[in-house]
Amino acid sequence: MRKNNIKGKRQVNRTTMTQEQIEKKKKKIIKRFSLIAIIIIILIIGMIAKEFIIFGNNKTYNLVINNKNITSSLKNEIIIEDDIIYLSKDDISNFFDKYIYEDKDTNQIITTYEKKSASIGFEKNILTINGSEQKIYAHAIKKEDKIYLPISEMKDVYNIEIANIKKSKVITMDSLNREQKKAIVTSSISVKSSTGFISKTIDRIKKGDKVVIVSTEGKYSKIRTENGKIGYIKSNKLENEFTVRENMEEEKQIEGKINLVWDYYSQSDPIPDRSNSKIEGINVIAPSFFYLDDKGNLKENIGNKGIQYIQWAHDNGYKVWPIISNAEVATKSLQITSNIVNSYEKRQKLIEDIVNKCVEYKLDGINVDFENMKEEDRDMFSRFIIELTPRLKEIGLVTSVDVTAPDGGETWSMCFDRNVIGNESDYIVFMAYDEYGLYSNKAGTNAGYNWVNLNLDKFINTEEINSEKIILGIPLYTRVWTSNQAGEIVSRNSVAMKNISKVIPENTQKEWNNDLRQYYVEYNEGANKKQIWIEDIDSLKAKVSLVKERNLAGVAAWQKDMETDEVWEMLENELK
Repeated sequence: MRKNNIKGKRQVNRTTMTQEQIEKKKKKIIKRFSLIAIIIIILIIGMIAKEFIIFGNNKTYNLVINNKNITSSLKNEIIIEDDIIYLSKDDISNFFDKYIYEDKDTNQIITTYEKKSASIGFEKNILTINGSEQKIYAHAIKKEDKIYLPISEMKDVYNIEIANIKKSKVITMDSLNREQKKAIVTSSISVKSSTGFISKTIDRIKKGDKVVIVSTEGKYSKIRTENGKIGYIKSNKLENEFTVRENMEEEKQIEGKINLVWDYYSQSDPIPDRSNSKIEGINVIAPSFFYLDDKGNLKENIGNKGIQYIQWAHDNGYKVWPIISNAEVATKSLQITSNIVNSYEKRQKLIEDIVNKCVEYKLDGINVDFENMKEEDRDMFSRFIIELTPRLKEIGLVTSVDVTAPDGGETWSMCFDRNVIGNESDYIVFMAYDEYGLYSNKAGTNAGYNWVNLNLDKFINTEEINSEKIILGIPLYTRVWTSNQAGEIVSRNSVAMKNISKVIPENTQKEWNNDLRQYYVEYNEGANKKQIWIEDIDSLKAKVSLVKERNLAGVAAWQKDMETDEVWEMLENELK
């Protein structure tokens, strides 16, 4: 009996332990489901709050720019005083003009956008757009060391329309060059925060309301209501879709690849007479029309012969983008350029003069060839290009800017911010020559293929310039290097491509260098050694092949009358 009792107790204990385990498992399951439920609730809250919630620095208004709620990205609050909407300079930089600039000398804010260059001060209610003053109802203000601009008074600058929807505390800003479509709502319906099964109602719309169509995604359309709220409804609840405005895409002045030739002559030389000639294949010509004098004033070398030159170019279908150089005497360019670019008023005067000359002579663009500048003026030269480009865009003209290879000397290479110039100008022209130039103490090629290709890689990947804006400058000349018995460079004379064969003695052996993609010759003349890295049709063709390989905008050849006859045919064929 005793043994049986003990056995019975053991069985009861086993049964009791099993029930405890079951209870524990139940608790674990309940806990797990509770945790999952909490996570789902958090996700749902996040999902329904995602489309429309007030975030961060802005405590009062939601800001919608081009149908996107960017409130969470605002760096500072939105200020509204007397129905004037103020946006901080930091936020304008973020959404409209990343190069917006405070000029402390004139106590103004300078801002550019597309085809407009504008300035606004802190005292007078005056806004200057592209050189013309207009009265407005506000001016720039400072609040807690932050600069605010009356953006509702600057709609023309940024080409936007603005609505302050007080009922929903939403401000909308729409670019006028972007497509906008609207439709009519066929029945009263709730606007949801997402297309998911569980989504928050963010607005209600009535039959007959007009809504902006943001996008269509399957059975659903993303819309913006009259209250400025963005959400989803079924597409079958919309009818009578209509286009309010089309996309305004900027037309390129030249379709296809650019084939430019510089037609250089000094300010004292007469303009070449091209009237009885035609340059096959080119579509842009850049004559030396403009330069700066010792005081930084814009001077011209045009006259009646220049007018005839422009007419000849247009008759042959060429666009005319004249060169503007920064000094008549190269040694004076450092200070002349510095004086201009560091003064907003002087920059504006030069820009105004350039615009007026372009209109007067019916030009198609400008080729800015500023060289030998101070490294410390790098950012201010960029400001000049930032402010010049929209002024020329307004009248349909092209801005192209010549720059050297990166990583060179302070006044020759480090004086350019290629990223900014590439972003702001229509074209950035890489002068891909003088690899071993006039001041080199070592003999070498003028423009080796490998060096050109390496620097294009820097332009595109390091400087982050859109390849389609890069024009590749190619040389129609080379250098004859002369060194003495001690190996010292005696001379480095430039020789036009068409004259190279006359320089090299007969029976001189040419050696092809596959890295440079050009022929090399070496010979003795008395006690001196001569070295030439030859620019010919083969070396040029190799460099021009990079236009297609790198998807560049085209080529620019320096300079007219140095070429051999077959160059133009080769360029025309390679750039097709």
